[in-house]
Amino acid sequence: MSLQELQNIEFQKLNFQEMKDITAEIVEGKTKKLRDELQELLLQKELIEKNLEKKSYELQGTKYAIFNDIESLIDKEDAQTLSKLHQVKLQSIDLFDLLGEAVEGAIITALEKSKDSEAKELIQEVIKELTYHTIKEGTLNTIRVRKILSTILHSSIDIAEATPNTSEDILEATLRGMRAGLLESIDRFKKRLAYMPLEAKHILIEDYDTIMEDLNQTDTLFLQVVQTQANESNPTIRKILIELNKKMHYDLEELIHISKETAQVMRERFSALAKTAVKKADTALKSETAKEAKRMGIQAWGIAKTALNSAIKSAKNALEPKDK
Repeated sequence: MSLQELQNIEFQKLNFQEMKDITAEIVEGKTKKLRDELQELLLQKELIEKNLEKKSYELQGTKYAIFNDIESLIDKEDAQTLSKLHQVKLQSIDLFDLLGEAVEGAIITALEKSKDSEAKELIQEVIKELTYHTIKEGTLNTIRVRKILSTILHSSIDIAEATPNTSEDILEATLRGMRAGLLESIDRFKKRLAYMPLEAKHILIEDYDTIMEDLNQTDTLFLQVVQTQANESNPTIRKILIELNKKMHYDLEELIHISKETAQVMRERFSALAKTAVKKADTALKSETAKEAKRMGIQAWGIAKTALNSAIKSAKNALEPKDK
């Protein structure tokens, strides 16, 4: 509709529906080119996202293959060299991407390779290690921590459903391991606050309010994850999780305490810095090293324990179909 045609419309005489119809026609005509361009970009975006996902899987798969090739060249009796290779492998591969499989494999291994009296304790320890190492490889925020805890518990529930005689022990050990791993991650974060490089402090300052809020609700987050997974499970598992969740209310005091301590350290060290240090940090962030540090996040990847590496590897072998 041209400007001339618009000028001929007596808008003051239009009722609501007529006003709606005419403006819709005008908007549709005037924005057609932009809407077509937007639609084209959305199609391109979808294609790019699919390609990114595909390449990400290919990259991880290639990494696995490379490390398997290297491992095939090492004497199977040379435990020390294999241990070092496994540590490097866990530093090179994103644990988050294989977290569910790692949990499943570790629990199955504990059940198959351990005595009944030891399995529960071993599951708790392995879940603690997986929780701790996965959380500490990235930033400490509610969304990410919730995803990690949910993934771990979901995989544990799958095993519990398949082994009803040990389901309660598996789930209790998983919850206690998750709690211990989360506690250790927060405690590590608290200790590292004093030694953070400038670029990491910059990230901390930017997310100061969010991190403070997250630290003050870690117990609620934990209980919510358990309740959500319970709601999505079968009646038997749901009943076990709800009962365990009630018990956990009394077992989270240490988690609450360390979270509040960490929040206090942040408050003392960075509340003033958050208002004054951003420009200084911006200068430091111009270096390539600093940009890389920001991309990686506040916390660097750590080396997982050799025992855990062996457990995951053994579990993966146990899960793979054997050649007849």
